[in-house]
Amino acid sequence: MNSMSNVENLSPQIIRRVSKELQDLTKTPPEGIHVCINEEDITDVQAIIDGPAGTPYSNGYFKVKLLLSKNFPSVPPKAFFLTKIFHPNVDTKNGEICVNTLKKDWNPDLGIKHILLTIKCLLIVPNPESALNEEAGKLLLEHYDDYSRRATMMTEIHAQASKCSKLGYKSSESRQSNIENQHSGNTSQGHAGSTSSSSVSGSDSRQSRIIQHQKESCRCY
Repeated sequence: MNSMSNVENLSPQIIRRVSKELQDLTKTPPEGIHVCINEEDITDVQAIIDGPAGTPYSNGYFKVKLLLSKNFPSVPPKAFFLTKIFHPNVDTKNGEICVNTLKKDWNPDLGIKHILLTIKCLLIVPNPESALNEEAGKLLLEHYDDYSRRATMMTEIHAQASKCSKLGYKSSESRQSNIENQHSGNTSQGHAGSTSSSSVSGSDSRQSRIIQHQKESCRCY
């Protein structure tokens, strides 16, 4: 993976555009995406993406990297997973990501936020038709349960919260979960038995709504 800086090759206009995008992303981050700014090299864009609920990547935290070339935005950036992951569209050797947005569907007007959201959506809706990891693509199509177990195992080994603790980062999903658990603890005292089944039902319903919303939001990427 080429990590050479291309800052000196970018026009001042593009540097300002990228800097503003990154600042906006840190101030108002998309749900489940945390951008890490490299003050010395804005062409080295890194972010942590929460594994979406209802997928084999749930409860994982995946570090991704965008490399902006000297011809950006005329030429799309290259994208890589720095965290090991079992996914049809991620090369097992170097973590490179294959997605149409960064290939034939690239538009110079697309921003970094759009790219990161596209990568997150790829965790929800993989595309086995353009697989870089042929084994994962074949399992996804023919033996989904095996694919899910393998991806979940890789997530548990390589993408757990402890990997990101040094960054002081906590996912929005984890924060929300803590709030819900505290609320549940306060309201369940004295009537746990009568509410346990309804709590489980409510949780399942909420999970289904989250998954459906995620899939619908990915249709535009």
